[in-house]
Amino acid sequence: MTARILGISAYYHDSAAALVVDGQIVAAAQEERFTRKKHDADFPAMAIKYCLEEAGISLDEVDHVVFYDKPLIKFERLLETYLSYAPKGFRSFLASMPIWLKDKLFLKATLKRELGKMASDEKIVPPLLFSAHHKSHAASAFYPSPYDKAAVLCLDGVGEWATSSVWLGDGSSLTPQWELNFPHSLGLLYSAFTYYTGFKVNSGEYKLMGLAPYGEPVYVDLILDNLLDVKDDGSFRLDMSYFNYATGLTMTNTKFDKLFGGPPRAAESEISQREMDLARSIQVVTEEVVLKIARNVHKELGTDYLCLAGGVALNCVSNGRILREGPFKDIWIQPAAGDAGGALGAALSVWYEYLENSRTASAGDDMKGAYLGPRPRAADIKAYLDETGAHYEELNDSVLMPRLAEILSNENVLGWFQGRMEFGPRSLGGRSIIGDPRSQKMQSIMNLKIKYRESFRPFAPAVKAERVSEWFEIDRRSPYMLLVAPVKKEKCRTMTSEQQQLFGIEKLNIPRSELPSITHVDYSARIQTVHQETNPRFHKLLDEFEDATGCPVLVNTSFNVRGEPIVCSPEDAYRCFMRTEMDYLVLENFLLSKDDQPEWHETDDWRSEYALD
Repeated sequence: MTARILGISAYYHDSAAALVVDGQIVAAAQEERFTRKKHDADFPAMAIKYCLEEAGISLDEVDHVVFYDKPLIKFERLLETYLSYAPKGFRSFLASMPIWLKDKLFLKATLKRELGKMASDEKIVPPLLFSAHHKSHAASAFYPSPYDKAAVLCLDGVGEWATSSVWLGDGSSLTPQWELNFPHSLGLLYSAFTYYTGFKVNSGEYKLMGLAPYGEPVYVDLILDNLLDVKDDGSFRLDMSYFNYATGLTMTNTKFDKLFGGPPRAAESEISQREMDLARSIQVVTEEVVLKIARNVHKELGTDYLCLAGGVALNCVSNGRILREGPFKDIWIQPAAGDAGGALGAALSVWYEYLENSRTASAGDDMKGAYLGPRPRAADIKAYLDETGAHYEELNDSVLMPRLAEILSNENVLGWFQGRMEFGPRSLGGRSIIGDPRSQKMQSIMNLKIKYRESFRPFAPAVKAERVSEWFEIDRRSPYMLLVAPVKKEKCRTMTSEQQQLFGIEKLNIPRSELPSITHVDYSARIQTVHQETNPRFHKLLDEFEDATGCPVLVNTSFNVRGEPIVCSPEDAYRCFMRTEMDYLVLENFLLSKDDQPEWHETDDWRSEYALD
């Protein structure tokens, strides 16, 4: 059977499109990358356009369009929640109803209207299907995975009703096992602490995770005694009297404030030891709940492998503990684990379940390294640079790679733009900013002078896959930067007794290993293994850097500034390069030095373009 299936996620957060042709993932991208509006929730017209162009087809040639959740069931949950909490939540009800009555309740008509604008005949659009939210997550986790049979665990804020769900993936089938429903949500509990510690919900959760190692788990018992009732099997219930998210305009309430000794931290204000301790405490609780669920799932289903998706699956510290302490032989995590990945899962679900096609798992996985976005032509890059008046050298790889290794070894920061853009929230060597992990000052340089963000934010190592076990306590693939593992003991440095007494951010400037820029204060690192088969040029750069320095590791962070989506085009990359204190930029085989560029002029303060995340 031949089929072209377009998956869409939209109207909540992180809109995206994905195209599956005859079971193969051809293209996938988030709308934010094209519109330059972070977490863009609008109809993903530009992402759809890209996917169709990548396949060389028009919308008229698409056989099925599938949306990643079922809005009528979500509306049912909204109404039932408001009724059960009435008269509380009336302000929230008034705020949300106009949006639902205008667009979301009649989503089928809205989608047909938007698709009609892209079709040759607006009255004729491909057949439209709807997948359940957690089924989309589960499909995104299992179908591209390297397993013929696996348990699938989906944990997020909330879909229609489900907040946690377990599935059995076997061949081409996904069978639901059990679920936990709203308002009892591990994702929303974590988001409540994100809100309370002064970060933005749906984008600041990874900051909370990054802040956790600086704190102590002093609030764990308080959380478990008051907020959360966890059973041995990992099932749980929240005491909703402490939360406001079910019907209110905030995540927590005054009872929550009283329990933890004060109001939420004001956004952008100084981070205190209290916030660090809260971050550590909720991180510990989250890990323990996830571990209990994983162990119970293994006991119930008896599978050797586990697949993960949903926003909580982006918690790479929790993932690392499942791998090290859980009962599974291995785990696989969808790199676009959040709502964007739902577009892909919905499309794959149509191919395997709705159209009843057979499936054979691939040895690695079917995500192609997550390099599923656009790649500009060299001629287009050159034309843009010439038009801009940029100064550059065009070098073949045999000359370019040793040159870059030398540039990096001299503690320069390099913008690295090559190949297809990554799908998901991580830069994986397609749209990255890279540096020397041996440099003690690289973390602060990148955070304060390049990314313009909080100094505590950790960076990840990109390491040659065949060398990972020599530097980190991990013996398997981690291509999507979704596993945390300890740095090898022989690479670590022993702290003095005086250094061991330090608290909070004071810990930041103490080098803990031979790779201080990527070693967290707890001697761990969020690892990306780089594979020759999926990203040969990035692997070659690591080869050259190792030849020059003896180190097969580079610092890898996303190519953007705070509040900006990851760069998509050469124009985005050059603009970001010129606005920051980056030293060099590579656009495929074009090398640019900051010192050689014409003066950069902007009439307004460019930082006002982006809402802080």
